[in-house]
Amino acid sequence: MEHAGKPPIQRADDDQSGCSYINFLHTEFSFSHFKFGPVSPGRVLIVKKMCFTLKNKSLLPFPPGKNLGEIDTERKTIFKMASETITTGLKKYGIGRKLRRLRLRKSMGLLELSKHTGLSPALLSKLERDLMHPTLPTLLRIAMVFSVGLEYFFNAEPTPVLEIVRKKERLRFPDSPDGKQVAYYFESLDFPVPDRALHSYLAEFEPTDADNIKLHQHPEIEFLYVLSGRLELRIAEDTHELADGDAIYFDCTVLHGYRKLGSKRTTALVVVLEPRA
Repeated sequence: MEHAGKPPIQRADDDQSGCSYINFLHTEFSFSHFKFGPVSPGRVLIVKKMCFTLKNKSLLPFPPGKNLGEIDTERKTIFKMASETITTGLKKYGIGRKLRRLRLRKSMGLLELSKHTGLSPALLSKLERDLMHPTLPTLLRIAMVFSVGLEYFFNAEPTPVLEIVRKKERLRFPDSPDGKQVAYYFESLDFPVPDRALHSYLAEFEPTDADNIKLHQHPEIEFLYVLSGRLELRIAEDTHELADGDAIYFDCTVLHGYRKLGSKRTTALVVVLEPRA
């Protein structure tokens, strides 16, 4: 969704340009305030193009009769107060932080995002750092690139998943439910995490006769890193010997089993995860 043929938008409010519903404030002020000489009958003096309609004189924020200096001072004061209020109100949504996270998830640079949105890299950088706040049209341009709705920027962020498992909290289980002919004991390292993407274990292996290796299989991928000792791993018809510091990654749909070698304590970190679809 690239925007070609138009210069990048440099300001967050440039998306508001092109408004046609306009009335001019000259109708509310005396022409005597302007030092441009007499205005010919039937001619209109346009002071500034405003993107709003003002029909009721009583709605003017500045009472008539004040000079331009007083009016300008009051206007700046009110606009500054409004800007500070908006900044404070938007700060709690963390729009800049969410925008940056979306961009980094796609491994996208500011220049690339600029090409997709038509917004300049400088403007995008200011938006990410909350130095400027985007208008809704500007925010919609960005949301469309990342296929999210505007609500993404205003809804509360989900709490990041974080669990610490203390050593004293872990439970130790044998690989065999009946506790007979145990090939290894294991401790879950991530059991408190809901809907986890992987399962990690600390395993300690027991001596087993070569003829009694228990083979098993399951529809997952396994990664094993030997922490101490020596371990024999049988996968289908092949046998592999691993020492401390060695690692192996294999398909668990194939029959496999473990056997401790030697008298030294043998432990390993085992990570099991679902295969890619």
